[in-house]
Amino acid sequence: MKQMLFILLSIAGFLSLVNAQTSTSEKEPYLSWTASEAENIGKSMRDNGKVGSSWDLRGIKTDRAINYKLRATLLTPEVIRAAARLEQLRNRLTDDQTRRLVADAEAAGDIIVMIEIDPNEGSGVVPLDWRVFLQPRGLKAGQTGAVTGLKSPQLRNVKALSGTARRDYDYDVFWVVFPVLDENNQALFADNLSQLELLVGIYKSEGRVVWQLPESIRAKIRSISKK
Repeated sequence: MKQMLFILLSIAGFLSLVNAQTSTSEKEPYLSWTASEAENIGKSMRDNGKVGSSWDLRGIKTDRAINYKLRATLLTPEVIRAAARLEQLRNRLTDDQTRRLVADAEAAGDIIVMIEIDPNEGSGVVPLDWRVFLQPRGLKAGQTGAVTGLKSPQLRNVKALSGTARRDYDYDVFWVVFPVLDENNQALFADNLSQLELLVGIYKSEGRVVWQLPESIRAKIRSISKK
């Protein structure tokens, strides 16, 4: 009788553990993503552009590049979780440790973009005064709606803000934070905005990367605006 009771209790405990794990997986599916799934989610928000034209000339100056390859990753909640999941798989982190990575990344700023720039010839250096804005797609110079980004090099140490692609050392990597609200707590991005455009300016040239605005970013904008 005691042996039967022990068996029943063991089965009940096992089923309870399975149910708990299933519940966690349903609420936090990223904790069960494969490495391939996580990498693909990260790549979905990573796109390429170019600052300057292939026909640009610098004359005899060597203090600047002819043009600059541009790559940018919009760090959506999904991309953050994908990066955290890869970190979990690589370093055998617990679920709680992985959740902390996500929390640290989401507390780092409203909208965060990881920008990679590769100078084409010249000095091979990205000038310190390069410019970066986030705006509705197609916004003309002089129109309202462009949000200036804050370069935040300290975010290099936030592991879930590193994207999911392997580092390409030809590129310098920068992290830029864009606010959702202005100084009067008014929303800087319209709720019906469909496409976001990242504009990067270096010297007299500009380059662009465009994303469809994902619902997760739209929800984050709404959440911050209601606080």
